[in-house]
Amino acid sequence: MGKEVETARRIAIQGIPGAFHEIAARQFFGTHIAVVPALSFAELFEKTADPAQTDAAVLAIENSIAGSILGNYKLLVTSNLSVVGEVYLRIQQNLLALPGVALPDLREVHSHPMALAQCAEFFKKWPRIRLVESEDTAESAAHIARHRAKHIGAIASTLAAERYGLAILAPAIETVPENYTRFLALRRAGAVGIPQNANKASVCFTTAHEPGSLAKLLAVLANEGANLTKIQSVPILGKPWEYQFFADFTAARPWEIIELLKEQTADLQVLGIYKESHFQITESTNPQINIAP
Repeated sequence: MGKEVETARRIAIQGIPGAFHEIAARQFFGTHIAVVPALSFAELFEKTADPAQTDAAVLAIENSIAGSILGNYKLLVTSNLSVVGEVYLRIQQNLLALPGVALPDLREVHSHPMALAQCAEFFKKWPRIRLVESEDTAESAAHIARHRAKHIGAIASTLAAERYGLAILAPAIETVPENYTRFLALRRAGAVGIPQNANKASVCFTTAHEPGSLAKLLAVLANEGANLTKIQSVPILGKPWEYQFFADFTAARPWEIIELLKEQTADLQVLGIYKESHFQITESTNPQINIAP
């Protein structure tokens, strides 16, 4: 069907080095990459569209606890980027501080609001520690390193600890350990073909505003033996109570099923055809990252 996904070197991530996006990028593209930080998802799309700045990107699209990131679906459908793969990453939140600092020394802990919320149960045991919201988990770690802040901790990844020379005071402090994020690997639309082993497709579409229209499309998937792994509805701006659907499905020859789906809708858009990643619950969070004691 086309050449395999080429090795990419400059990878756009949301956040700064040490963010979970970088761990996902390493898992998909390999460890020998240069990350291109973006402070927002919109900036990530802008940088990934520019061949002078990047070769590819990784994008968080859904979390097993918080659900889908709807804004990223909207950015994806209006971009000139294609999905070339996916990564499932367990999100392990760790309490970091400068070497030599003990947990009772901390007066504040900084991190992204979602990370703080995920670790709320842990900090009930430490009520005198003030929780401070920041823009990014990795930036919170970098802040401690820059300012040599001995009374401030951060919640961030093991990679952030390695990047900024911090110690892990308490590993895996998240309340719900079964916390996974699915990331998409993105390339510019004309950069790659369909891999020979592609068995998954991501598409978006609308249906006629009449009874049974969605059921007819889903029946095509069922009749062809495809496995619908996700379907997400997003409101269409300016059209109250009408929705755009995003769907992922696996099949032996997904491109053939896409042609059948096009007969059921006038505006089906293919976001990507790629090799699926098999999700496995594992205690090993970041197998490629080794932190010295």
